[in-house]
Amino acid sequence: MKGYICIHGHFYQPPRENPWLERIEVQDSAYPYHDWNARVHAECYAPNAVSRILDSNSRITGIVNNYEHISFNFGPTLLAWIEQNDPDIYRKIIQADRISAEKHGGHGNAIAQPYNHMIMPLANRRDKITQVVWGIEFFRKHFGRAPEGMWLPETAVDLETLEILADNGIDFTILSPRQAGRVRSLKQTNWKEVGDGSIDTTMPYLVRLPCGGTIAVYFYNGEIAHDLAFGGLLQSAETFEKRLFQALPAGGTRPPLVTVATDGETYGHHHRFGDMALAFALDQVTKKPDIGLTNYGEYLSLFATSHEVEIVEKSSWSCVHGVERWRGDCGCRAGGNGDWNQQWRRPLRESFDWLRYELIRIHDRNAAALLKHPWQARDEYIDVLMDRSEEVKTAFLERHGAKALSARERSLALQLLEMQRNAMLMYTSCGWFFDEVSGLEAVQVLSYAGRAIELAERCTGQQLEEKFMERLAKAKSNIDGMGSGADVYRKFALAAKAHLREVAIHFAISSFFENYQQKNTLGCYTIELKEYEKQLHDRTVAAVGMLHARSSITEEEGSFVFAALQQEPHDYYCTVKECPAADENFCYTELAETFFAGLKEKGPGAALKVIDHYLGQDRYTIKDLFKDEQEELLNIVLDGELEYVGKTLESVYGKTSFLTALLEECGHRIPAPFTVAAEVTLKRKLVKALESRKTTTETMRMLLDEMKRWRIHLDNEWLERALRDSLEKEMAGVKLDPQITNLKQINAKLSILYLFPVRINLWQVQNVYFDLLQGLYPLKKNQAEAGDLDAGKWLDEFLRLGAGLLINIENSTTMTGKDKKE
Repeated sequence: MKGYICIHGHFYQPPRENPWLERIEVQDSAYPYHDWNARVHAECYAPNAVSRILDSNSRITGIVNNYEHISFNFGPTLLAWIEQNDPDIYRKIIQADRISAEKHGGHGNAIAQPYNHMIMPLANRRDKITQVVWGIEFFRKHFGRAPEGMWLPETAVDLETLEILADNGIDFTILSPRQAGRVRSLKQTNWKEVGDGSIDTTMPYLVRLPCGGTIAVYFYNGEIAHDLAFGGLLQSAETFEKRLFQALPAGGTRPPLVTVATDGETYGHHHRFGDMALAFALDQVTKKPDIGLTNYGEYLSLFATSHEVEIVEKSSWSCVHGVERWRGDCGCRAGGNGDWNQQWRRPLRESFDWLRYELIRIHDRNAAALLKHPWQARDEYIDVLMDRSEEVKTAFLERHGAKALSARERSLALQLLEMQRNAMLMYTSCGWFFDEVSGLEAVQVLSYAGRAIELAERCTGQQLEEKFMERLAKAKSNIDGMGSGADVYRKFALAAKAHLREVAIHFAISSFFENYQQKNTLGCYTIELKEYEKQLHDRTVAAVGMLHARSSITEEEGSFVFAALQQEPHDYYCTVKECPAADENFCYTELAETFFAGLKEKGPGAALKVIDHYLGQDRYTIKDLFKDEQEELLNIVLDGELEYVGKTLESVYGKTSFLTALLEECGHRIPAPFTVAAEVTLKRKLVKALESRKTTTETMRMLLDEMKRWRIHLDNEWLERALRDSLEKEMAGVKLDPQITNLKQINAKLSILYLFPVRINLWQVQNVYFDLLQGLYPLKKNQAEAGDLDAGKWLDEFLRLGAGLLINIENSTTMTGKDKKE
């Protein structure tokens, strides 16, 4: 073997959940996607599981799971999100590791990562241990084996971190060439300085640890990695492939390794179609009989380390100043705002460090009465994070409880552990990586700090927020009017705050438009509807109810009574009152009867007086809904109003069509209101035509001609999404029932869609087609060759669909298992 190639992708997104609801809320900057996880997943994580290889005519000849052919790690919080939101892609990722292990002597491509991307050299020892333990246990659960390697966040490293990795059974990690200080052969005593990045990256190195142990370290090829990430190397798959081959040195006592490591987002998110360039390069490597694709675990098992290295302590791959990017204004920035500074980073770090030590003291003082070994319990709390079921929580608390815990003590123990979890989440590296303290990522880590403070206060009554904000006030924003970190914390982080009362408020208002059942889930809360009645009087809708809310995270719970009114499509308000079970003075039946009677007899004003009397005068409106449901309600209101406007304009269009034609014939200017009516009407007709299965190519062509006559411009983004949704809906029918009638229908639909001057994203439809190509197609082909006429007709329609989807069926392959090292 002349040599080996190993490409590593570090796939990661910071945890983005609202820490009070434990769900990601809509992020407007990720539009048209719900949030940044969804956007990057669509652009990178999913495409790399089903990446295309094209022929010279841009037709697909193969779909490749890149994860089967590269080394990779997924951040635990990201992989958990993918498992929940795209189970099919999740399965492909897990399957890729199993397939790669079969091909590489039991060494899978996947490696682990510390739990939430904390900069390890800046963490205390306890946090380092928990981060590593959680990362390993998460890996075990999902990949079904122990990890051999572990990727360090930002490759930030110190010897203590490497010792903890080795103590927990990790064999290797991967660093930047700039992180090597000096090297020497295991057979020599003289060291060679390589602090300028000149280390030979074609082999692994041994690091001797202060504890007496050792760990292997790979250093990736810095030049190729830089050009992949920042130099446009992925613009040419052929050039990428050549660079890999050219990096293989000639000669040597053993086959060298060319290893490249970048953010996995390089392949698709940072560089569009980067996944396809990667797939092509990997395909070319498999065609070289003397060059093998490998992974780090396999290479280390084949070739023992022959040299040792001393690392540069507290160094990283994304800050030339070590780890200053995460605690100071070192000059490293994301760019785009040259007059900004990052002096806010140090007070943000110092505020968090102060808070961390306060939370440690609280944990030490309070957890010992509830948990036998509080810090060991925190290390093993990953079991609960991976499975929040009552059974797992109970088993965990029975295992770690200092005694048999009451319901109140169970909740306190869980609150303390959640306090510690949020105290680590607040150190997620992205909070410091970018340029502004009011940025999305900084607000996220501030939210985790806020949640930890709240939990500490609930457990002990100790007030930490005021002193925390005093420190945050030193972190000055670059944006006029934004103020300081304390202002950002108050304005954005605390605005996301939600507990049992806020859940009840949300439920009361949203019950007007959500179809709630007796038992419901809202984020991490379960809501049991004890009583509920809704009535309509004149134009006012009224609701009154009683509910019991419970946190599945901390087991805190409470009962609430609410009353709500809706007077206009967008005019909602309610009042909520906590209703302890021991409150014998409160009568729900009396409230409901008086409330509805007042509304029926005297109107909304009387109903409000009833609410004031029984529940108090606090008023909550649509602005108090959680972000996702608030947006959902606003869209419902808008859709209703837009439908009314649309129908009105359709009527105008119909009534003025004859006059418009006359004006046009006479060369007279068409009044602007007529033009608006025509545009709205014809676009509505277009949407209905796309939804209908009766639309023909001819009727669609006539509609488009009419729109052209009116000089109606169709927004390409909106149009592409409408066409794609229509096609994917048809393909879903084919997937569910791949009969010839459905194939004919989608072929007819495809013919219609190609009338539009916009390139449709066929990714999802092509994926379904390839699944059928590998599954049902061979069976139908055999039946047709045996003389089955119906199967022959099915093949004709199927092949016609493949041609329409730009698939080269004759030369197609999924390429599974084609690594040629074997």
